[in-house]
Amino acid sequence: MAPSFWSWPIVAGALLVLSAAFAILRLLRQRAKLRRQVSNLSQDAETLNDRLWSLADSEERYRSLIEAQGDLIVRREGARIVYANRAYAVLFGASEVDLVGSKIQLPQLASRPVQLLEGGARSFDECVATYEGERWISWVETAVPGTEGRMLIQRVGRDITARIAGEDALVEARSRAEAANEAKSRFLATVSHEFRTPLNGILGMADLLADTGPDAEQTTYIEALRTSGEALLALVDDILDFAKVEAGKLELVEEPFDLVQLVETVAELVAPRAQAKGIELAAHIAPDLPARLIGDRDRLRQVLLNLVGNAVKFTETGGVGVSLRSAGPNLEIAVADTGPGIPADRLDVIFGEFEQLDHGAGMRQSGAGLGLAIVRRIVGLMGGEVRAESRLGEGATFRVLLPLRAADAPASRIPYWHREHVVLASPAPFAARFLAETIRASGAAVSVAATVEAARAKLAGDSSVTATLVDHALGDAPAKDLVAAAATAGVRNNLVLLSPLERRQFGSPQAAGFSGFLIKPVRTRSLYERLGAGFSPAVSAPADKGVAPPAARRAPGKNLAVLVAEDNEINALLVIRTLERLGCTAVWARDGREALQRIEASFAGVAAPLALALLDVRMPVMTGLDCARAIRALECRLGRGTALPLVAVSANVAPADREAALAAGMDDCLPKPLERAALLRWLERLSSSSAGSRMA
Repeated sequence: MAPSFWSWPIVAGALLVLSAAFAILRLLRQRAKLRRQVSNLSQDAETLNDRLWSLADSEERYRSLIEAQGDLIVRREGARIVYANRAYAVLFGASEVDLVGSKIQLPQLASRPVQLLEGGARSFDECVATYEGERWISWVETAVPGTEGRMLIQRVGRDITARIAGEDALVEARSRAEAANEAKSRFLATVSHEFRTPLNGILGMADLLADTGPDAEQTTYIEALRTSGEALLALVDDILDFAKVEAGKLELVEEPFDLVQLVETVAELVAPRAQAKGIELAAHIAPDLPARLIGDRDRLRQVLLNLVGNAVKFTETGGVGVSLRSAGPNLEIAVADTGPGIPADRLDVIFGEFEQLDHGAGMRQSGAGLGLAIVRRIVGLMGGEVRAESRLGEGATFRVLLPLRAADAPASRIPYWHREHVVLASPAPFAARFLAETIRASGAAVSVAATVEAARAKLAGDSSVTATLVDHALGDAPAKDLVAAAATAGVRNNLVLLSPLERRQFGSPQAAGFSGFLIKPVRTRSLYERLGAGFSPAVSAPADKGVAPPAARRAPGKNLAVLVAEDNEINALLVIRTLERLGCTAVWARDGREALQRIEASFAGVAAPLALALLDVRMPVMTGLDCARAIRALECRLGRGTALPLVAVSANVAPADREAALAAGMDDCLPKPLERAALLRWLERLSSSSAGSRMA
């Protein structure tokens, strides 16, 4: 049955109520969802806020760390600043905010070359003008990414002003030190010249005086004069050598030299100082050593002089002994003394500069403490080593090892005395032992006695004694009594050992009963000649036929005219007299201009032709070097085929001085004092050339 008409409104209302209920339900659901979303948003906002605070805190810590480091940081997009830290802003006297967006730059005052680093970075230093004054900044520049894919240029810098100031101070100090070194070298060269000029006259005049035939006493005075002059010359060489070693300019030479002559000459040079103190000085060279070695003779002489002189200075009783022997491939030099010794903790320190030992108030100190320092440096340059050995109260020994090789030379001739027996009476700690070893090398028997009584006992108890050597150090009366005992025992070959001073006071050795004498320190050759003269000819040393008699005078300069250009009258007189004794005709010029005029006259045929010109380097009006240049230029203008030999004579002996002389046109450079041997070599060369041209 169809519903009644009134039921439709009821249904419609019910539907309307139902629709409204559904709508309200949807609204409630949406509201709940919104509440949940709002709650989530609140939580997200809180988390974001925490993260923002954390990032801000990290950034602040990072910024604080950077600022604490003092680094300067700036970022630019092109020329515009997009970021600058506080340290960078301080350079402008501004804040970071003031700089951002500007194109401001620091004025550059100086810069150093740019260096490329790994990854395309660059490093450079620049000096800039800042709000606080000039500053040196060391920059590292890199490219870093910016916003929206743009690239920024970032510079991180550090202030290095203090370091640059230190470097500049160091450079300035080094420059001042080099200038002072140069000034010192010039001063030493000048002082050397001023010392050598009068020394040239002293030593040269002593040689000329010795040629006049003086008596024995005058000869002693001349030798003392020569020894004193040579000692002063050695002192000048000491000062120059130390300066050269200190500056690293000491140059070594490799040339043959006579070892025996070198050692004995050094011993004789130092002996007067030892004998004046009442101590003995003796030298011994092992018979198996080569007669000639290859090396720097002058440097070795310096080492010996310093070591021996040092030993003599600190020895008050006893003596000093110098011995040389082979030590494998090396030459060993031992300088021993009977002085107070050296503490163990000072054995190496004493080789330092200006180091001196304190032996108490009773020991007078002298010198600057440079001798042993020079020795160590020279020995080191020669490839050797030096060391000291000592015990307090027992003396000291300095040992030097040098790798010197033998030169081709005839072996030393040693006499054959196998049938002889020598009694050596001497209290000397070194001389007696050294003399005994030298005599034993000949095959002779040697009996050493330190006292007169011991020597008498040997003479009385052995009839094979054929010779005696009596040291005057035993005392004058004991020595004469002992030779009388030797004569009673039938010994006729009796020699007395005397110092140069004792020789003058002793009188005639023959009147005292001796057959002859030997001067201390005794030369090996003199010992063999004097002692061998009293033995039978069959066993004595052969005569040296290679030595010309002293009376034979060479005149290699005969018919040679030599120009002497020298402003010092004494030196000029010395050279002129020496040339005249060698057969030359000497022409004197007082300055370089006069020397040039005389040579011009010789070239023009107005004056006699000159064979040689000796030009002093330092002369008034025109120096020797300028004169040499002018002479060579004159020869070129005249078209002369033969150049006049020019020899520079200089008191400055540094290699640079020689090079300057040769560069000016000199053929040679001879040092003052002018050695007669060097002059002889030139005259002999000129004589040979002259003879050769005449024969041709």
